[in-house]
Amino acid sequence: MHNSGSKILRAPPRFLIIGAGARGNAYARAVTESTNGIIAAVAEPITFKRELLGRNYIWRDTSSKPEQAFVHWREFLDYEQQRRNDAAKGTPVPTPIDGVFICTLDEMHAEIIVGLTPLDMHLMCEKPLATTWKDCLRIYRALQPAGTAESKAIFSIGHVLRYSPHNQLLRKLLLEDRVIGSFMSIEHTEPVGWWHFSHSYVRGNWRKEASTAPSLLTKSCHDIDFLLWLLCSPIKPGIQPPHLPAYVTSTGSLVYFRRHSKPDSAGHATNCLSCAAENECMYSAKKIYYDHHLQKGNTGWPVHIVDPEIEDCWASEGVDAARERLMKQLCDNYDETTPQVDIDRRPWFGRCVYEADNDVCDDQVVTISLEDDPLPVPGGTAANAAPADRSAKTAIFHMVAFTEAQCERRGRIYGSKGEIEYNSKSIRVYDFATRSARVHHPHQPGGGHGGGDDGLAGQFVKAVCAVKNEHVAVEEAQALHIGCTLEEVIRSHAMVFAAEEARRTKTVVHWQEWWQRNVESTG
Repeated sequence: MHNSGSKILRAPPRFLIIGAGARGNAYARAVTESTNGIIAAVAEPITFKRELLGRNYIWRDTSSKPEQAFVHWREFLDYEQQRRNDAAKGTPVPTPIDGVFICTLDEMHAEIIVGLTPLDMHLMCEKPLATTWKDCLRIYRALQPAGTAESKAIFSIGHVLRYSPHNQLLRKLLLEDRVIGSFMSIEHTEPVGWWHFSHSYVRGNWRKEASTAPSLLTKSCHDIDFLLWLLCSPIKPGIQPPHLPAYVTSTGSLVYFRRHSKPDSAGHATNCLSCAAENECMYSAKKIYYDHHLQKGNTGWPVHIVDPEIEDCWASEGVDAARERLMKQLCDNYDETTPQVDIDRRPWFGRCVYEADNDVCDDQVVTISLEDDPLPVPGGTAANAAPADRSAKTAIFHMVAFTEAQCERRGRIYGSKGEIEYNSKSIRVYDFATRSARVHHPHQPGGGHGGGDDGLAGQFVKAVCAVKNEHVAVEEAQALHIGCTLEEVIRSHAMVFAAEEARRTKTVVHWQEWWQRNVESTG
C-alpha cells in the first residue's frame, strides 16, 4: 500500500460523518489528528451526540451552520441535491462535501449506501458492510452496476486490521520477504474478552441474529478479511488474480450465556441490581460499569455506551450524580408484558447474562482451505508453473468470548522454512535452518485497533485527495491508497455467510459453487 507524504494539499478534502456514536467519533478523531482532511458535517438523530461531535470536530466554540448539522442522512441527501441544483444555476453555495464516513447501526448501511450512490461521493462504510447477504449484493450492484467498467468514486470498508503497522509488517514478512519460506497454514484467534462479549453480544446491540447478524459477521468479519488478505489477495493490487478458497467449514454455538449456566443463588432475578447473587457474580453490571470503570473516573467506553450523556453529567454535576444516572440505566428491565418490539429495539445493560434474549455464538471455529493454484509461466502451462505463494494452504480461525485478552489478536503461521508467532504487539520469526528467532516490535501508534483506525482513515483521505487534487483515476487511487477492491470487500463478507451456511447445515461448503450460486447467478 502506498503511503504518500504528509504535505498539505491545496484543497483539503471535506467529510460528513453519518452516525455520531463510538465509531463515528473514532474516525472523526483519526481524520482530524492524522490527516489534512476536514470533518465538515455530521448527521445524527440524537441531539446530544450530534452536538458533541460537532463541538469537538466541526464548529468548535461557535454555533453550527445549516450545512454542518443534519438530523437524518436523508436530510443531508435533500440538502446536497438542492445545493447542486443551485450551483448549476450559478447561485452561491457552501463548499461541497467530498466523502462520507458511514458509522450508523449495521442494519442501516445498505439503505444509506444505496441512497448516496447517485451522488458519486467517496464512501467509507464501517464494518460490516451489511447484516444480510441480500443487502451485501444490493450494495455491490449499486456500486458496480452491470456493464460498467470503471468506478466513479472511492469505496472503503472499515476492515481496520489491514491498516495497522503491526499487520502491514506481518504481511510483508510473510508474503514479500518470505521469511518462513512457503506459506503453509495459519491459526488466528480473536479473543473477544469475557466481559466485553457480555457487554456487546449478550446485553448489547449485537446479541440477536434476527435483529442484527451472526457474531462472526458483526464481531469478526474483519478477521476473516485479514485471513483472506494473507491467503488470497495478490501481494500487490492488480498484479495477478486472487488465489481463491476451495472449501470452508465451521462449527460453533451459544455455549455459555444461557439460563442453564445461571447460579442457583440468583433465583428468578433477571436484573443485576435486584439479584441476590450480584455481589458474587463476575458479570454483575454494577461491577463492570461502575466498580471497574465509572468509579475509577472512566466516563468513556463502555460506560458512555450505557449512557451517552454520562461524561457531561460527571463534568457538570459530579461523580454522585453520574453514579445515580448510571444506576438508573442499569435498573431498566423488561418482562413478559413488554412488547417484543420494545425489547428488540435497544440494549439492556443491567440484564442478567443468563436471562438475556441473546442467541449469537460465543465460541466458533472456521476453517478455510485453499488448493494448489499455480499461474502459468510465460510460454508455459500451469503444469510447469512454480506454485510460489499459490500453493495449498489452510487457515483456522477461532472467535472465543472466554478470554482475559480483549480483542488482542494472536496467532501462528507455519511455513516451509520457519514459523511466525504474533500478537497485537510483537511478531516472532523462528528460522528452522539457524534455529534462531528474531522478534519484531512494530510501531504502536495511538487510536484504536493498533493504529488501524488512523491507518484506514489516513489512506481513505489520501485516496480522496488523489482524485480531487491530483486528478488520479478512481481505480488507480483505490489500488494505490486503499489497497482493497470492492470485490475483495464482497468476497470477505461472502466468506462469512458461506461459513455460517456450513455451521448451520453441518456441511463442507465448496467455495466456487457457493460463489456461483449466490453471486454470479444472481446478476
